[in-house]
Amino acid sequence: MRTRQSSGGGLTGARLVVALVCAAMTTFAQLYSPQGVLPQVAHDLDTTADTAALTISAATLGLAVAVIPWSFIGDRYGRRHAMLASVVGATVFGLVSAWLPSLWLVLLARLLQGVFLAGVPALAMAYLNEEVESGVAVVAAGWFVGGTTIGGLTGRIVATSVAQVSTWRVGLTVVSTIAALAALAFALLAPVERRFVPTARAGWRHAAGKMATNLRDGPLVGLYLIAFLLMGGFVAVYNYLSFRLVAPPYLLPGWLVGLAFLAYLAGTVSAPRAGVMASRRGRSRVMGAMVLVMLLGLVMTLAGPLWLVLVGLVVFTAGFFGAHSVASGWAGARAVEARSQSTALYNLAYYGGSSVLGWAGGLAWEGAGWTGVVGFVGASVLLALLAQQALVRRSG
Repeated sequence: MRTRQSSGGGLTGARLVVALVCAAMTTFAQLYSPQGVLPQVAHDLDTTADTAALTISAATLGLAVAVIPWSFIGDRYGRRHAMLASVVGATVFGLVSAWLPSLWLVLLARLLQGVFLAGVPALAMAYLNEEVESGVAVVAAGWFVGGTTIGGLTGRIVATSVAQVSTWRVGLTVVSTIAALAALAFALLAPVERRFVPTARAGWRHAAGKMATNLRDGPLVGLYLIAFLLMGGFVAVYNYLSFRLVAPPYLLPGWLVGLAFLAYLAGTVSAPRAGVMASRRGRSRVMGAMVLVMLLGLVMTLAGPLWLVLVGLVVFTAGFFGAHSVASGWAGARAVEARSQSTALYNLAYYGGSSVLGWAGGLAWEGAGWTGVVGFVGASVLLALLAQQALVRRSG
């Protein structure tokens, strides 16, 4: 049984938050860096938009299937050590994937990269909730999610900017190099765990029992479903937005499309702010409000003027990261006896949604253009709001 010691704030807590932000940056810079250069990937590899988007889905699929194994690795060997192995392995595969000659080899490398990337989201919330007090953890979870937005923004903008003057392959290589520096910062800053006690080796029956503990909890299942629906819709918007912006009537150059990802900064602001609001007004109320903000922004992107499309994207992004920061921290905090596994299940749903719905949005794009994408994503967001009201609202 784990004992609770008194530390968890001050300098150690601050170092932990900064280290987790660095881990988030190295993970999400690499995970979504191809998103802004998908039109170039499709042209270079002679394929369609939905097939090119598999470069994103392959990595998120690898991440989705690996989060649960990583949760048990973290339980056995420690969150810090497991997360360090995760970011190092992911960076190696990131450098390799950028230079493979065929689409299918690129997809295989991206799948393996996703498997390694899974260690960070699988373990970050468990690491955080175990090492700092609950009041601090709610706010710190927001800062971690804010770090994911900085990483995602950096990866997209760097890749598109570099690709504009060279190739998408060089762009992804530069992103992986930056990620390596962030991984080094994590290694130097992440504090030694004080409250972690390794678990004994256990068989699959024991593992399944720990997972079942969370799956019997209705509000937790609701949070997992919300993660699947919101993340899938969010990725679909960003996957196919670049195809819309390079086409008539906008005809934007690649580097300018990359600047559209500055909308991610809205998430950098909204994620920690939502964490603070949730600590004061309740998680459920704040999460429901953020989902409504997300829906409002999505509808705004249907407008014709480019400036209004981009404002809608900012609003949509702020709502998404606000909702995610609350839900992800909640999934870890609510589960007391199987916290790592709850975080892993949340991330399984989250990245499963990214892989499945993020790709399926391409079918809507091919069939009905941007209106089809908005309809597809809007249905996902409304279902998430229904799940929040039916399963989660009364629990926090």
